[in-house]
Amino acid sequence: FVNAGIKFTTEMCKMRAFVELWDELAAGRYAVTDPKLRRFRYGVQVNSLGLSEQQPENNVYRILLEMLAVVLSKDARARAVQLPAWNEALGLPRPWDQQWSLRLQQIVALETDLLDCGDIFTGSSEIETKVGELAEEARAELARIDDMGGAVAAVESGYMKMSLVESNARRLRAIEAGEQVVVGVNAFTESAESPLTAGDGESFLAIDEGAEAAQIESLKAWRAARDESAVQAAQAALEASVQEAQNVMPASIACAKAGVTTGEWSDSLRRVFGEYRAPTGIGAGVAVPGAGGELEAVRASVGRVAENLGGPPKILVAKPGLDGHSNGAEQIAVKARDAGMEVVYEGIRLTPTEIVQSARDEGVHVIGLSILSGSHGVLVVDVLEGLRQAGLAELPVVVGGIIPDEDAAALREAGVRRVYTPKDFDLTRIVGEIVDVVAESAAVH
Repeated sequence: FVNAGIKFTTEMCKMRAFVELWDELAAGRYAVTDPKLRRFRYGVQVNSLGLSEQQPENNVYRILLEMLAVVLSKDARARAVQLPAWNEALGLPRPWDQQWSLRLQQIVALETDLLDCGDIFTGSSEIETKVGELAEEARAELARIDDMGGAVAAVESGYMKMSLVESNARRLRAIEAGEQVVVGVNAFTESAESPLTAGDGESFLAIDEGAEAAQIESLKAWRAARDESAVQAAQAALEASVQEAQNVMPASIACAKAGVTTGEWSDSLRRVFGEYRAPTGIGAGVAVPGAGGELEAVRASVGRVAENLGGPPKILVAKPGLDGHSNGAEQIAVKARDAGMEVVYEGIRLTPTEIVQSARDEGVHVIGLSILSGSHGVLVVDVLEGLRQAGLAELPVVVGGIIPDEDAAALREAGVRRVYTPKDFDLTRIVGEIVDVVAESAAVH
């Protein structure tokens, strides 16, 4: 399962290099002799990270180009393609938006002659050169990971995540500086009003506010109707199989038949293993040097606030809810750290209760919430209420994510100091405003 970005030639050559390397490793390291068994079979998630809220109709072209990069080369063609919808930077896609992306795949597969001929890039000296360069870079990276003790060690040390965070930091810095053009974002920003987003304000899926309550009632009814003694026995058998290092699949099937919920099954494993928190990738050093004058001005503001506070302003960057899209939170954390703030970031999927507890334990001066799941209305209010109950009502909260304008206004009315959407791509400015929020709060309290 790989990711495809907008740099068409690089992405296509990347996958040709991947096919070569996979074959090379399967034959050389693992002695697989059958060429068919050495084929690299992969699926693709087209990159929604590069989609823009500004002029979102342009995202259709981006999605098409990213898909073509992994299907045009027959010798390195994806077996399955997952496309985002054009409006995923605005909110959750509707069924029609998802259908539009599906039709794009079907047109390419069934109306064009793409599947009727061999690999159209074979024999191109330009492509072969690019593939060779990428393969050599990949071999060098594999050697570094081998020297660390392998992929598991590279993950546990934080190297993998740090590399991803630093790479994205360089990308965003280039966009901020205008070195990497994103049409409609930092170039050609003038635009006629889009009929796709004009009018009723319903250009994405609205969350049913009653869905959570309905699901909770359904869960209660499910638990009330099952045999509780069978549930307890199945969970006990599951925990025993885990503790004894047995195959957990038979016990898990028994749990399912007894009516054990996913949450209860997970809790059984947590009682044995604890809960894993992955490295966040933001812990060490300044990720992107050479920040320029704007960041220096923010650093000066941080210094002034630090004099009044008796130490650097401290921000808790937190991701409540279940979405796993951590790029925004990580980049705010990196930029805040590079500006001189002290940063607390514990990764994804925190509960509002955990966030409030962390804010109290760490003594932070501001909380930044990142939410891309469409659940900002509920989660932000839950955090604010938790802070009030904990005696931390004066602690300022800022929020960023995929948040419609009308929801942003409601969040401000609820007490959020700043609300940021994907239109706000200037991270230096955002961090500067967060520092101002801390200064204002310190002056008042």
